[in-house]
Amino acid sequence: MTSKKIVEIKDLNYTYPDGTEALRGINLEIFEGESVGLIGPNGSGKSTLLLHLNGILRGNNGLVRVMDMDMDKDIKEIRSKIGLVFQDPDDQLFSPSVFDDVAFGPINMGFSRDEVERRVEMALSQVDMHGYEERSPHHLSFGEKKRISIATVLSMNPEILVLDEPTSNVDPRARKELIEFLKSFGITKIIATHDMDMVAEVCDKVFLLYNGKIIAKGYVKEILSDIDLLESHGLEPPTMVRLFKEINQKNVPLRLEEGIERLKKIME
Repeated sequence: MTSKKIVEIKDLNYTYPDGTEALRGINLEIFEGESVGLIGPNGSGKSTLLLHLNGILRGNNGLVRVMDMDMDKDIKEIRSKIGLVFQDPDDQLFSPSVFDDVAFGPINMGFSRDEVERRVEMALSQVDMHGYEERSPHHLSFGEKKRISIATVLSMNPEILVLDEPTSNVDPRARKELIEFLKSFGITKIIATHDMDMVAEVCDKVFLLYNGKIIAKGYVKEILSDIDLLESHGLEPPTMVRLFKEINQKNVPLRLEEGIERLKKIME
């Protein structure tokens, strides 16, 4: 059964007002249910590309279609289908309470009070933050703010979840929890990051951006196992890849659990 194409970008270019070329000839397709990593070093164009998915930025030329809808004609509908989580949660959280932040989207979508409350409860439960409704977002830890930011998007029941550097600036425990949450979400996910271990855990496919261009694309194992490709474009390969390359093992695993099993067999 063929998956439905959910994002289509053709020949997209974008130049900032100061003359910086951020995107150059971007072409990509993303299908329903996929978890896609947009990887690349800082300044490669990842965040700029994400902002084109819901019309915050508009390309100088090229085509951006989401769920077969046109960005110029259907922007309101597109924004109801795409949930964008910013890198810095303080850019997303502005209300006096967690409940108010998570309820903001559903209220503006015109839902009843009962439906708003149901959606807030559902979204907070999905990120294990149930019971935080009356807390002030600004008094939470950075990792907790990240979770609430994701909940503000989940409350609108999006069909595509878009995240910009979700694991940046969080401690190891919060990072692990975020990765587990992301793995549990069954919707289409598009994640911009240079955290290769997270991509190995969460994503199916990868697009490598460098200087505003897509340098490589493919399945996670294919791209993340290519140490020369990653290092030549400013990225550190996943931990498991580096470890198994050092002990001259072929067909390297990407995930920790898989690596532990392989190491046990090597040591037997």
